[in-house]
Amino acid sequence: MTFTWGIVGTGGIAKAFVRDLAYTDDQRAVAVGSRTLESADRFGDENHIADRYGSYEALALESHVDALYIATPQPDHMRTTIMALNAGKPVLCEKPFAMSGKQTRQMIDAAKANNVMLMEAMWTRFLPHIHEVRNIINNGVIGEIISIQADHGQWFPEDPKFRLFAPELGGGALLDLGIYPVSFAHMVLGKPSKITAVSNPAFTGVDGQTSAIFQYPSGAHAVLTTTLLSATPCAAVISGTLGRIEIDRVFYKPTSFRVSLRSGDVIEYPRKYEGHGLREEAIEFARCVRAGLTESPILPLAETLEIMQSLDEIRRQIGLTYDVE
Repeated sequence: MTFTWGIVGTGGIAKAFVRDLAYTDDQRAVAVGSRTLESADRFGDENHIADRYGSYEALALESHVDALYIATPQPDHMRTTIMALNAGKPVLCEKPFAMSGKQTRQMIDAAKANNVMLMEAMWTRFLPHIHEVRNIINNGVIGEIISIQADHGQWFPEDPKFRLFAPELGGGALLDLGIYPVSFAHMVLGKPSKITAVSNPAFTGVDGQTSAIFQYPSGAHAVLTTTLLSATPCAAVISGTLGRIEIDRVFYKPTSFRVSLRSGDVIEYPRKYEGHGLREEAIEFARCVRAGLTESPILPLAETLEIMQSLDEIRRQIGLTYDVE
């Protein structure tokens, strides 16, 4: 049976998600909702989606839609997610999952109260090369983890209306770009015992560049950087006592990597992937729904909450606040 998606929001990530579903055998987008019917119609025409709705609420009530993919701006994630969960719809919500740990708790509580599937759309976690990286770590190939280095930087022209510079849209480097290295560090080493963060503001007051060091009880460190001011390598390195894993640009997308061992041996893992990669989270989400699960074992809700709490602590240290929290 085909697993059917309702798309909430009509931005670039929503388009990429719908197009990547074409690589699956049993999933497709059948409906789209936007704040205006005009926007929904335009998205539907571009992506061959027949059912269009001028409100998110109307879409959530559609019985022929199995789940909702929420791709609205992040200040709207909590409200839209809880609305959908209260309507009984499973939700895959884009990252950053919410604006804060407090909002995240409310979303998780709504999922549990309604006994409905909820998952953060941190698509990197479900990619084949990341699955292989986790296997290598779990099998002890590189020994005890000593350090992680990961960055995500892109350059954007200084436009105050652009969402990454707009405070009212939850802009800034940390929540949109920094979520990737922060989530990556959580995946490898778990919740840090101490966070030290520094930042420089962009011209609108959101963070333009932020760096953080995560420390762990084992003694390991994660050094993470994100910026809106420069196109950085967007690479990641996990170093252990027996070797290291070097993930090439762009580490959070389907890409190549290698394992360089202390013995001098190097094992290459070339990129062998077609498409964007967003379908992998959709495949896992549908598997969980069909199995009667309410969260994914690959990215449990408790881990999503810990990630958001780490972002909260970074924001506290750098003085980054939003009126929409």
